[in-house]
Amino acid sequence: MKITGLAHFTIPVTDLKRAEAFYTDVLGMPVVQPERGNNGMVFLDAGGDCVILAKVDQPISTAREQNIHHAFTVLSEDYAKARAELEKKNVRVVFEEDRQGGAVNGPRFYFHDPDGNVLEIIDLTSYKGAD
Repeated sequence: MKITGLAHFTIPVTDLKRAEAFYTDVLGMPVVQPERGNNGMVFLDAGGDCVILAKVDQPISTAREQNIHHAFTVLSEDYAKARAELEKKNVRVVFEEDRQGGAVNGPRFYFHDPDGNVLEIIDLTSYKGAD
């Protein structure tokens, strides 16, 4: 088997409307497919990759651990602007670093969505898995 890419990943949220507003208004991800009926899922686009917000009854307890997170890339020239935009919208950056020499490299910062899920914005300077 050879995996050719990522089709989608799912983020658990307790309030679908609140989460949709955060991911669309704060992070700028357009809705690909709104919730249909009462299925508890909203599909968003993150630069060509699909992110699904899925309704859960309680936050996933491990979501507050920094090592368990979802990372989104931005262009180098947009990195500082992305951080400033989040802070302007009262989203607190909890950690920032410029990690080099690993598998996924570049400056990055971490913050939480309304459910406490850890999210990362990274200026991806290199990736060891790239061809």
